[in-house]
Amino acid sequence: MKIQGAVLNRIGAEGPYAQSRPLEIRDIELDEPGPDEVLIKIRAAGLCHSDLSVVDGNRPRPTPMLLGHESAGIVEKVGENITDLDVGQQVSTVFLPRCGECENCQTDGKLPCTPGTAVNNSGHLVGEHIRLHDDTGEIFHHVGVSGFATHAVLNRTSVVPVGNDVPPEIAAVLGCAVLTGGGAVLNAGQPKDGETIMIVGLGGVGMAALITALSLKKGKVIGVDANPEKLERATELGADEVYSPADLEENGVRAPVVIEAAGHPKAFETAFAATAPGGRTVTIGLPSPDARSSIPPLTITAEARTIVGSYLGSAVPSRDIPVYEKLWREGTLPVDELISGRIRLDDINEALDKLAKGEAVRQVILFDD
Repeated sequence: MKIQGAVLNRIGAEGPYAQSRPLEIRDIELDEPGPDEVLIKIRAAGLCHSDLSVVDGNRPRPTPMLLGHESAGIVEKVGENITDLDVGQQVSTVFLPRCGECENCQTDGKLPCTPGTAVNNSGHLVGEHIRLHDDTGEIFHHVGVSGFATHAVLNRTSVVPVGNDVPPEIAAVLGCAVLTGGGAVLNAGQPKDGETIMIVGLGGVGMAALITALSLKKGKVIGVDANPEKLERATELGADEVYSPADLEENGVRAPVVIEAAGHPKAFETAFAATAPGGRTVTIGLPSPDARSSIPPLTITAEARTIVGSYLGSAVPSRDIPVYEKLWREGTLPVDELISGRIRLDDINEALDKLAKGEAVRQVILFDD
């Protein structure tokens, strides 16, 4: 079938992206789903820093590639082996398929699936399939999703059902920002009653961690960011204290659980320095593979510190997304507050500029029903 999508033809384009226009909206041919795949009509797709990292070359991927990984849509067709999804059902997409059988899949979400990671890196779907092409040849899939398009074919393990009454922009954000940020708190940070939780970096994922921490009502919640507008927003959402990195250091503020969500080596250093003795520094940001941070190793020993890496919030998506959906329904997890802009697919390059400048929390592309 013929679809429209945002294709990245080469990585490393320079900003402003409104002028260089690295993402080209064009017609693409989408094949029918295979036996273990599902065809969905995309209703909403969030613009995440991981998408920008492919555009600017910090996360190299094969090109041409149809980008987008945080999305939600309605099932239009299922493969012959799929018996647990119905046509007309809404699903959230997740960017890390899980085979459920490899050694990493036995770690309860701590480690990413080995074959799932391999196909994500190569730009294929599970099974080494490519379902996208045009008259120039094949177009690679972005981490098994390619959600910046009117339709997508995905492996069954890349979608999780959500209620049809959930607004599509909420369903989309559940599958990446909330899964990653919320999981950093719940699965990796595991705060105890009374423990303060600090979030360093208040983009979409960081704000998701913040609202998840607030929903737990364990102890104080502190937000840290260099952008005053994001600090103001964190205060509006209920943060007990907010600081710029400089003010944080000047005041000597520390916490037992610190989540680093900026994906920058300096942010990691800030988060580590702000972790209290015996505390846990959880890092979920994705910096450039060449990025390096400097921390004093003696501190880890002398203060009995723990550094925890958390990919996709150490999540098992089929287990965790229903938890966040339930919290949203109960009114304790205001996911809608993460959405800072609703745009059309044609606006995507301009939206990349806002993301690169740190002016957006989560911009969501809405598609016509």
